[in-house]
Amino acid sequence: MIDTQAIRNKILDLAIRGKLVPQDPNDEPASVLLERIRAEREKLIAEGKIKKEKTSSRIFRGADNTHYEIVGNNAPVSIEDEIPFEIPEGWAWVRITNLFEVIMGQSPKGDTVSLGSDGIEFHQGKIFFGSKYLSTSPYETNSPSKIAPSNSVLLSVRAPVGKVNITEREICIGRGLCSVIPLAGMTVDYVYYLMLFCENSFVNQATGTTFAAITADIVKKQLIPLPPLDEQRRIVSKIDQTFSALTAIDSLKTQYADNLASLKKSILQEAVMGKLVPQDPNDEPASVLLERIRAEKERLIAKGKIKRDKNESRIFKRGNSYYELQGKSEVCIDDEIPFDVPENWAWSRLGEIFQHNTGKALNAKNQEGNLLEYITTSNLYWNSFDLRTLKRMYFNEQEIKKCTVTKGDLLVCEGGDIGRAAIWPYDYDILIQNHIHRLRAFLPICTKFFFFLFYHYKQKEMIEGIGIGIKGLSSNVLHRLLFPIPPLAEQNRIVSTIENSISKVSSL
Repeated sequence: MIDTQAIRNKILDLAIRGKLVPQDPNDEPASVLLERIRAEREKLIAEGKIKKEKTSSRIFRGADNTHYEIVGNNAPVSIEDEIPFEIPEGWAWVRITNLFEVIMGQSPKGDTVSLGSDGIEFHQGKIFFGSKYLSTSPYETNSPSKIAPSNSVLLSVRAPVGKVNITEREICIGRGLCSVIPLAGMTVDYVYYLMLFCENSFVNQATGTTFAAITADIVKKQLIPLPPLDEQRRIVSKIDQTFSALTAIDSLKTQYADNLASLKKSILQEAVMGKLVPQDPNDEPASVLLERIRAEKERLIAKGKIKRDKNESRIFKRGNSYYELQGKSEVCIDDEIPFDVPENWAWSRLGEIFQHNTGKALNAKNQEGNLLEYITTSNLYWNSFDLRTLKRMYFNEQEIKKCTVTKGDLLVCEGGDIGRAAIWPYDYDILIQNHIHRLRAFLPICTKFFFFLFYHYKQKEMIEGIGIGIKGLSSNVLHRLLFPIPPLAEQNRIVSTIENSISKVSSL
């Protein structure tokens, strides 16, 4: 898949280094442009429209081919260690403060910002990035402090640092932004791409404990390469052309990804409804599998290894309707059956197939037993685990027995991304915290089929948490999830077909 962002970064890098478009020896050199900018700044200072910068400087290359900088009336100082790369003949190095007018944002006076007022449009930090031009803000103020003029570049100076937009209209800016204003006929589009190139430099200079931020001094002292004015226009034209093509590719990628996701959902839909693979009349029916599971549960109950479920369920079909037998009560559950399944399939509550429980709740005061590693929902992803960071707590022998996960167990998130599931694939055991359900089948079945059921149910919003505020998938809700059960042989065929189909789709 084409990495369009990497291409954008490379195009921008080539542009700012003077390698994107050819140089024209007939172009007016950048040094002449700088002189016009200095003259315009002096004029604006004399008119009282801008203030004189204390750190105004000139950068030049000496007879020894070294870059020097003169700040005010001070002696020249070598800045060769600041020069990051070579630039073409006719270009120049310059500080932002000597090239643009920079206006740092400031909050409006008093409580004057509101929705839909009759004032000027107001933008604080966190402006709408991802596009070249600034989106409209619903906030306005009647007491603007700092104004960013139209056709200037907005630079975010805090949380996040370094993001840029062009504003095509006059706006009021808050403390999270600054305005970079072109002078002497420089195109705002080139300034935009130049500031975009400087993002990493600004990010690396940011400081702060509550949030990262850069100061006015950091912005103004930023060293940038300046091409001739005509070359700036050629660079902008080339970047715009290339970026436009990359945007079109991004659109196709998004459409392609959406189509793949839709195709994968269709595969799972067909699978759980018994339409993905043909039925084999020689397969042992699902009803027989469920009877063997019930027999195994009775054996475990007789040995005292598990307790009898008070809500033990048996679902059967009579005529065209489904009924559930709980104790001596028989109830029609047609309104719970989400779709039709083949004749040799069955419906069952999840708790009739899997023995399940959650792990241990965190309790700093409980320090009995051994200090052992465990996983929680932050380690459990769809069909995978991230075990780079594991926490530890104390487990006694009884807790270890209850909370141990072995290879083949199906783990399901009780909280967070409710219903997210994965099968433990490792040859070693691990312990779990109470926000994870451990599902272990009473008899060997195709656990991967049930993983796909969880994934499909989640996509269809058929798994929901309960509770006020923070919701969770309770053991009772999990126990009563209604799942379609194919014959065991068909479960395996379905899983194999799903995996092969998704693999082919993903490799397209």
